[in-house]
Amino acid sequence: QVQLVESGGGLVQAGGSLRLSCAASGRTFSSYAMGWFRQAPGKEREFVAGISRGGASTNYADSVAGRFAISRDNANNTMRLQMNSLKSEDTAVYYCAAQRRIYASTNWRAYDYWGPGTQVTVSS
Repeated sequence: QVQLVESGGGLVQAGGSLRLSCAASGRTFSSYAMGWFRQAPGKEREFVAGISRGGASTNYADSVAGRFAISRDNANNTMRLQMNSLKSEDTAVYYCAAQRRIYASTNWRAYDYWGPGTQVTVSS
């Protein structure tokens, strides 16, 4: 099992940056592919970015490609999401998630563990 906790959310102006972190418990963090998802009010949960369990492979939603960067540090059981050039449409609750696979799926239903989420609000 792994427990996940996100941090780093907040209020930022459009065009600004935020860095989200996801701290994982347990000694098997490197066994999990990881993903970031987000959910805005009244909308479905959507994939944002994913990273393979070794960190060599990443994938992004088209809406964030070139603005967001996902990374992980298996030695310290952490994952991060650097978010630049933020837009009002990026406003959502952001979740980190883990799945016991090599590569990160874009389907939220494929993930086994979730953090409680952190709010990101981008003002225009």
